[in-house]
Amino acid sequence: MKRVILLDPAVAAMRKHRDVAKRIADKLAAYAENPASLANQVTELRGGQGKRLRVGDFRVLFEETATEIVVSDIGPRGAIYKR
Repeated sequence: MKRVILLDPAVAAMRKHRDVAKRIADKLAAYAENPASLANQVTELRGGQGKRLRVGDFRVLFEETATEIVVSDIGPRGAIYKR
């Protein structure tokens, strides 16, 4: 199982969007446990490093190593890529 690390912008987003924070946390935990189970909801980002995880209308931007998932930001689908 990989360790999930939330950076400051991701922690702030989880506090701001409390209504979906549990769903996001559950999806991240499921992905950390078994990445193949959510393979159809994870996509490589264009033009740079990182991946995104789809959770309803929210997107979780992260980078992953062999032992860690580092979440850089979380936000609504339309606005997350404009930051």
